[in-house]
Amino acid sequence: MPHHNTMARRALLQASALYWIGSGLPARAADAAQAPALMLAQVHTSRHPLAGHWVSEKYDGVRGYWDGQQLRTRGGHTIAAPAWFTAGWPTQPLDGELWVGRGHFAQAVATVRDQRPDQAAWRAVRYMVFDLPAHGGRFDERIPALQAVVQQIAQPWVQAVVQTPATDAAALQSQLALTVRAGGEGLMLHQGSARYTAQRTEALRKLKPHADADGRVIAQVPGQGKLAGRMGALWLERPALDGQPAQRFKLGTGFSDAERTAPPPVGSWVTYRYRGFTDKGVPRFASFLRVAPGPGF
Repeated sequence: MPHHNTMARRALLQASALYWIGSGLPARAADAAQAPALMLAQVHTSRHPLAGHWVSEKYDGVRGYWDGQQLRTRGGHTIAAPAWFTAGWPTQPLDGELWVGRGHFAQAVATVRDQRPDQAAWRAVRYMVFDLPAHGGRFDERIPALQAVVQQIAQPWVQAVVQTPATDAAALQSQLALTVRAGGEGLMLHQGSARYTAQRTEALRKLKPHADADGRVIAQVPGQGKLAGRMGALWLERPALDGQPAQRFKLGTGFSDAERTAPPPVGSWVTYRYRGFTDKGVPRFASFLRVAPGPGF
């Protein structure tokens, strides 16, 4: 029982911390006006060609855009990184992921969202740089340029994402399986001939073993039977997705005992897995994956 209570307290603290990312972090007008124009990925499918593409790991952290002066999230929020973390960085923009390690997404989010940076926590963060938005050349040309920039920065927490040439579908699936078994989230594929485009594009694609999306918690459903006294399910509202309209649905599977004891609060965001959609546009076989940071991250 003491162990169970400890797990519940940890789940509550994590849910509470991430809740404030989704619903309470102030989106200042200045931040919103300067939200970076980023290159966003489409989902990779078997119909996409592999020739001329580069493959890298999809890092499970917080997107970090260095505008030449400061770090910003995907939504434009200023990231209060310690001065030493970005000391000596170039004036040209960098695009990358603020990453703590495989399986430590919540730690990365909690560290990045803190407007009073925890120096010790930031020591665990790595900036995995994967692109140079203002370079102007093809991705084939941006790779060596990016490596040169990272080498010039010469800080161990700033690393160039390793890119390897894609070969065939079998090798790609094998690389995906190895990455996931090691605790990774998936892979990214980048078209070598593509220039950096500030939009969602098939020139940048993501490959994961399952589809996932985020939804906002609008209600908690009390559990019954063996779940009496705990959360039985969550009512979620998801935005329009993959051509499907916005939809509300109940999410009742994938939760641990600790998460049911201290569930994500109303107003927070969660990530769920799913397999396509029903005729009514509801995610099929949806299962809870984790608490999500919410829009803008």
